[in-house]
This record gives sequence, C-alpha cells and structure tokens, in this order.
Amino acid sequence: MPLVNGKYKANNKDPRVPANEVPAEVRAHNFEPVDTGYTYEDAIEEANRCLDCKRPRCVAGCPVGIDIPTFIRQIREEDEEAALATIRDSNMLPSVCGRVCPQENQCEGSCILNKTGDDPIAIGQLERYLGDQSESLAKTPVCKPANGKKVAVVGSGPSGIACAGALAREGFDVTVYEAFQTGGGVLTYGIPEFRLPKAIVKREIDGLKDLGVKFEYDAVVGRLYDADEFFNEYDYDAMYLAVGAGLPKFLNIPGENLPGVFCANEYLTRVNLMKAMLFPEYMTPIKHGKNVVVFGGGNVAMDAARTALRLGAETVTLAYRRTEKEMPARVAELHHAKEEGVRVLELVSPIAFEAGEDGFVAKVKLERMELGEPDESGRRRPVVIPDSEFELPCDVAVTAIGTNANPFAEMAADVKLNKWGYIEADENGRTSDPRVWAGGDIVTGAATVILAMGAGKKAAADMAEKLLAE
Repeated sequence: MPLVNGKYKANNKDPRVPANEVPAEVRAHNFEPVDTGYTYEDAIEEANRCLDCKRPRCVAGCPVGIDIPTFIRQIREEDEEAALATIRDSNMLPSVCGRVCPQENQCEGSCILNKTGDDPIAIGQLERYLGDQSESLAKTPVCKPANGKKVAVVGSGPSGIACAGALAREGFDVTVYEAFQTGGGVLTYGIPEFRLPKAIVKREIDGLKDLGVKFEYDAVVGRLYDADEFFNEYDYDAMYLAVGAGLPKFLNIPGENLPGVFCANEYLTRVNLMKAMLFPEYMTPIKHGKNVVVFGGGNVAMDAARTALRLGAETVTLAYRRTEKEMPARVAELHHAKEEGVRVLELVSPIAFEAGEDGFVAKVKLERMELGEPDESGRRRPVVIPDSEFELPCDVAVTAIGTNANPFAEMAADVKLNKWGYIEADENGRTSDPRVWAGGDIVTGAATVILAMGAGKKAAADMAEKLLAE
C-alpha cells in the first residue's frame, strides 16, 4: 500500500474497479450470474482507494451498521478472515447484501468521495467478495451460553433471518417457521438466479444453522399454528413476525383475468422457486411469450422483464406511467435490463387486455400520460392525455406494480394493524401484544432487503433486553 511520510495514502484518484459483467448478448439467454464478482486483485485495488475516514459516513448509511472502514482496511492488509468476521458481527448475509442492496442510496451514497467528485468505494462489491469466500474463511461466530429463553421467528426472509441470527448469538433457543419448502423468503422466490444464485442463499442460511437456529418448513403460521399455541403449548417466550408483504396489487382493468396475464409474484415464484424454466424436468409450467409486456418501474419489474428475455421472448417491453427518471428501480438494474434488450415505454398506462382467438391475451390497450404536479411520494403525478389510446401486441403480460400486507399476520397473532393491514410496531418492533415483535415489510410496506434486516436486528436487541430482564 502507498505510504507518504510513514502514513497510508489512498489511491482515491484511481478509477473505481469495474464489475466483471458477462456480455449482455450472452447473459440475456441464460440464468447464470450477470456479474462474476471481484477477484482477489480487484478487491485489493479497490480497498486501496478508501480514505479510511476519521468520521466515516458510510457506516451511518448502512442500516445494519457494518464497520465498513475496518473491513476495508483488513482487506488492504490481506487479512480476509478478519474482514469477513468484522462484517458478520453485524450482518450474517454478506453475499446476499453485496448483491442486492441499493448501496448507491446507502453506504456508497454516503461515501465522502462523492463530495470530491471521485467514484465512491465499491463497498457492495467488497462485501460480496468476502461473503463469497466464506466457505474457506468463515468461522462460526461465538454464541453466548444458552439462557433458557425460546423465541419463534415467523418467516425466513431477510428480517426473520437477521432476527434469528442475532438472538442465537445471544444464547436464545430460536426456531424459524417458514411457509415454503425452503428458506430465504423473497431472496428465494422473488429474486432471479442471475441476480442472486439460490446456492448463495442456502449457504448463508446454513450459517444460521451452525449457530443452532432450527428451521420448520411448510409451516404456515396462521393456519397450522398461532401465537396462543406458541406461547401456551410450545412454551415460547416471544414471537417475531416477519411474514412480509407478498399480496400482489392488481391493475383492476378489463381482461386482467385472461390466461397469459400474470402478477409478478406468481411469474417470478414459478421460475425462481419452482424452476418453471426447466419444465418438464420440474413439473411447473409457465407461458413462454414471444411478445411480453411488463407493467411497473421497480426492481421487481426489472426482474420480471429480464426473466422473460431468458425464457425466450423476442420482444420485452417495460411499460411505465412515469419516465425513467422517476423509476424506483436501482440504476444498475435498469441499465442491465436495457443492455440486454428490454425496451422501455414511458408515460403509458394500461386500460384493458384483449384476448385472441385462442382465448389467451393477445394485446393490451394503453393510453398516454404526461407528468403533472408532484403527489405524496414527491414524484410528479401522471395525468391522462385525452384521446391518446393505442394498442400493443402481447401474448404474456406481467403486472409488477407493488404489494400489500400479507394477511397471515392477522391470523398469526392478535396484534393491532393499521388501515392498510400492516402491523403497527414501534422503532424496536414492539407490537400491541407485549410478547410479539414484528418487522420488515409487514410493518413498513415493501422496502429493501437491508432495511428489513436492520428491523430484525433492532427487534432482536430489544427482545433480548426485555426477556433477559424478566
């Protein structure tokens, strides 16, 4: 590393080490990872750009409070085992978060190099690099002695996993109840293989098992069990609800029930969890459209559009009622989608689907929009342009316009809900029932993986403090 007067001097004027991406014309036709990740040499070079700030803003930008300067310094010093241990003190899912977190709005967005006009440190790539070495580097974190307290965690998505891991390290007996046949929640059923390989999710969950966390699959809490049974029959001391917000929103327009019209939840679950792209090897079919239209502008819409390409679509159109500038998707995801051939159709809104002679969807009728005054989200509200209707052919349509609260929360425990059906919880996850905590999307609405994890960690800390004081 460079030294000036005996002190470390960063190479921050060097360009950021680029991602190692597979060419778009290759990756658009398979489900292999888009980005193969940093090499050892890449990681050292990028770590050498860090200023090692005295008051690091990047840490404040991380929802789980990773000691970012320390792990980057440890990479620079070629002590990768210590660097991974530093991350795992705060985050048991570094391979996942390094891939899917919106670093540009969090740690990297807070990097001081943004102020100097230089590229921010590629924190996500460095975190992912370390996480991907975990099989050879990671040591099982030390857990405190068993404290005799039992906690049920409902949901094995990011929030539930973060809560379970934090509690296990404090000596709690933790069991995670998951409705699906495998763990990971949205990490497994929602995010495609080319963005987050399922083997990575499994490996990170196996790391929790090494801490003593137990998993019960095919366990639909609210149907098979509820809070009263957990407390009275299974002797749990507390419960953490992290059931997500997986109920899809619909367009509510004519023809939405036609064959070939999917909500993104079903479309992605069929492919990601049930391996529909390998039918009939896996017994879950899916319609392989030639002309696919996806409605929405978020990360889920990008995932659906890019999945359609990999299923053989000749054209994929991303239809959005605002412009690209207002899209909530990560810039990188939109960039990758367009590189791969997804067409973006701005300022349009669907008004009806129409069937062909075979009864399947054949086209969608849309109307053009223009942007008016800002709405409650701060984005300019789309306004219909009169007499602007037109048609677009499609044999598959996917709606990715958001989700609502999962109804299992209400069936699982008698806790207070707000008018939208989300659980009311304070900043520490406490609900109206003093035995029940909640966090993640079922409290906040659809948000990011890392924010859900932050909620799980906060709830675990508060739960531990309360239960151990009793």
